[in-house]
Amino acid sequence: MKKQIFLIVLAFISCQISAQKFDLAPTPPMGWNSWNRFGCDVSEKLIMQMADAMVSNGLKDAGYEYIVIDDCWQVARDENGEIVVDKSRFPDGMKYLADYIHSKGLKFGIYSCAGSETCAGRPGALGHEYQDALTYARWGVDYLKFDWCNTSTQDAKSSYSNMRDALFAAKRPIVFSICEWGTNKPWEWAGTVGHLWRTTGDIVDRWDSMTGIFDKQNGLAKYAGPGHWNDPDMLEVGNGGMTIEEYRTHFSLWCMLAAPLMAGNDLQNMSPDTKAILTNREIIELDQDTLGLEGFCFRNNGDYEIWIKKLGNSEKAACLLNRGDEMKEVQVDFNILLKASNNYWSQDPYSLENYKLRDLWEHKDLELKSNPVFIKMPPHSVKVYRFVKKG
Repeated sequence: MKKQIFLIVLAFISCQISAQKFDLAPTPPMGWNSWNRFGCDVSEKLIMQMADAMVSNGLKDAGYEYIVIDDCWQVARDENGEIVVDKSRFPDGMKYLADYIHSKGLKFGIYSCAGSETCAGRPGALGHEYQDALTYARWGVDYLKFDWCNTSTQDAKSSYSNMRDALFAAKRPIVFSICEWGTNKPWEWAGTVGHLWRTTGDIVDRWDSMTGIFDKQNGLAKYAGPGHWNDPDMLEVGNGGMTIEEYRTHFSLWCMLAAPLMAGNDLQNMSPDTKAILTNREIIELDQDTLGLEGFCFRNNGDYEIWIKKLGNSEKAACLLNRGDEMKEVQVDFNILLKASNNYWSQDPYSLENYKLRDLWEHKDLELKSNPVFIKMPPHSVKVYRFVKKG
């Protein structure tokens, strides 16, 4: 009898956790994280400035909502084991900062690590998971990025499940971002543990790093969907290591993957091109489509690929990718792309006459005077189209 009661209670808790998980991330989270641009050089002033900028420069209106402090905000634990904030950098404390961010209509995120120390050598959460979760709830945290440094012989699934249970016990809705780097294949177990999970190591602000991470997403689409997302790491758009064309490609590919969109640049000092990329709502709509389906590679001709993403309302997106270092002129049959499926051909009676064709970077509808057509593509570029249902 006791065993039955225990199983019923366990099932009830599991259902509550599952319901909370879906409600918190029905579409991929969007926000900003301090690490890619600022590393350990974080402060109360900087984070407040980023929150102000997110509102003033249009990112909030475009859907970005989380302001996340990455590593280096913590310096020690006190005699009671409570995590200690760096008062020289955050003089008013995290509750004050969270309240400020919330006053802007945004949400507050923080960083910790499953090991004894964080990746930057600050105190980790090992042995303090429930204590830290209560502290985060008291501060008003809405998002936790949980890293995997200094974990020794820890089991990944058990460690992350323990932190998940601690967050649930703290009784505050907190998005749980698993930053395990894909080492222990989190896509196979993290769907019941976190809202998003890293699939690779850290991205670097270079074309080869970005495309290398993109390639490693192949085969992972079946594990993701509303409430649980594959995470190919944060965005490097605007940090200076790639061309504007390459950043458009980076952003487009992440949106075709239904990836979390966590900007990592200096939001106060964005070029017009960077702002235009990060706030392209037509591309963002692909990422945030409520079906939550990742795109798939329909055709791979070496340096030239075609990716298809199924959308709600029987619509689709097609992304043409030129990986090569030279200009390409490619032949495109939009009728074939409309009917494309990950089983190669769709059984649905799609017809071009029932759709408008929209260029999502040029922001204009296309009139096809003939089909197929020839399209010129610069090196390292994309063309992204949406088949918009008429009527």
